[in-house]
Amino acid sequence: MIKVIKEKVQRICQGDIFAHVDLIEYADINEEGILEISKITFPYVIVLTQDCDLEQDFNSRMKTERANEDKHILSVIVAPLYNIEHVYGGEHLSELNFRMQTISSKPNKSDNKFLKNNQNPRYHYFEFPDNIQLVNSVADFKHYFTVSNNYLKNQKPINYIGKLGELYREQVSHRFASYLSRIGLPN
Repeated sequence: MIKVIKEKVQRICQGDIFAHVDLIEYADINEEGILEISKITFPYVIVLTQDCDLEQDFNSRMKTERANEDKHILSVIVAPLYNIEHVYGGEHLSELNFRMQTISSKPNKSDNKFLKNNQNPRYHYFEFPDNIQLVNSVADFKHYFTVSNNYLKNQKPINYIGKLGELYREQVSHRFASYLSRIGLPN
């Protein structure tokens, strides 16, 4: 079980969990000159951007006299949190018409054990405490995306759930970095 803190901090923090976060898939002007925007709304996401960068961004923006703005962050890295039961069935992206790999939900099956013990590098399993109204979930590092820093700041008063304790967020951060730095080998 992970530790989730419900305190509200003014700035965006690594390990923050948000509800109802939009990913703008594309924006295009069609033949009639109408702007078409396609978005995907994820029920929950977790912030993966390093906390030191988020803190420097916040402090830089709070200064009344700004000599330079090189600490500003344009976007924040997040990963969707999927309901574990949907991941087992390969249904976590069914609304996008994607059929995903199924993972056995049987406790004695090795792929389930690997998933729940965070031995599969692509996924991170979260079992939330009772005070957090989230089902057991999985972050899929392959589905990470970025959102505007300002967008998340505006979402914080409305859709903020809580944040992971420091040790847990560092574990997630290291696993995400390890996943991104893997080297693909030919079959």
